Amino acid sequence: MESIYKYIEEHASRPSEALDWVVKQTHIRTNHARMLSGAAQGQLMRMIARMADARRILELGTFTGYSAICLGSALPADGHLDTLELNDELEDLILEGFEKSGLADRISLHIGDCKETLKRLAEEGKVYDLVYIDANKREYCEYYELVFDMIRPGGLILADNVLWDGKVCMDPLPQDKQTLGIARFNDMVSADPRVESVILPIRDGLNLIRKK
Repeated sequence: MESIYKYIEEHASRPSEALDWVVKQTHIRTNHARMLSGAAQGQLMRMIARMADARRILELGTFTGYSAICLGSALPADGHLDTLELNDELEDLILEGFEKSGLADRISLHIGDCKETLKRLAEEGKVYDLVYIDANKREYCEYYELVFDMIRPGGLILADNVLWDGKVCMDPLPQDKQTLGIARFNDMVSADPRVESVILPIRDGLNLIRKK
C-alpha cells in the first residue's frame, strides 16, 4: 500500500510552496508530522471543495494548517474558512503558513475547545457549505451532531481517519476510546437517513457525507 500511495502522490498535482513550507516546519517544530493530511488527500479535498462551489468552510482540527490551506485555496475571493484548534502552541506556525499561502484574509483561526467554539459559532448563526472533521477521534459523534444544523442542505462533511489503521475492521473490535469513537461515528453516519455517504480508502480513510 505504501508504494501505491507514493505513486498516487507522485501523480497528483504538485503542492504549493506554502504547503511544502508547512510540511518542512511541521517536521522541524513538532513531533507529530504523521498527522499531516498529505499531498494526495489535500488535493482531493481541494477539488471536492471546488466542485461543491464551497464559499463557507469549517474545519475541526487545524494542526499546523496544511488542510486549511488546501481547502482555503479552493475558496472564491469572497469565501471564508473558520478553522478550530485546541493547541495554542501551534498558533504561530499556523498563522505563518496562512500568510505564506496568501490566504490569511480568508481564514480565521479559533484557538480553544472545539465543542465550545462550535456552540459559539452556532449561536452566531454561521452556516457552512463544507465541514472537515479531523479533531479528537473520541468526540466525532458529538462534533457531527453539533455541526449538522450548521450545514446547508446539499452541503458536505468530510471526516478523516475513519479507517483508523484498519482497527475499525478488527474482530473483536479494540476497546480503546479512539477506535470506539471512530467506529460509533461510522455506524452513526451509515444509519442516518438525513445523509448519504461513502468511505474513501485514501490514507487513513475519508468519509464523504452529503446532507440531503
